[in-house]
Amino acid sequence: MSPKNKKKLIILRKKLDSLDNKLLKIIKKRYKVVQNVLSLKEKKSEIIDKKRINIILKNIKIKSKKNNIDVNITNRIWKSMISAFINYEYRNFKKK
Repeated sequence: MSPKNKKKLIILRKKLDSLDNKLLKIIKKRYKVVQNVLSLKEKKSEIIDKKRINIILKNIKIKSKKNNIDVNITNRIWKSMISAFINYEYRNFKKK
């Protein structure tokens, strides 16, 4: 890699780091909402709502296309995020 490209790479990586920090703040907000949602659920069977998941993924696909974002990327990100939060809900579900 040329020194000029190395410099550009460093700048781009700093931009990525800044975006990652912003994403973490948004994920923290989502995490707090999920905690509130979980507190409303009375049965473990309420944790997974396949209909809602399908709606979310469909909407993300539409919005990704509108914003010229690779649909495969956003689909994988949202599936992973949904799965992680479902896992969190199972680990933290408390019977009432």
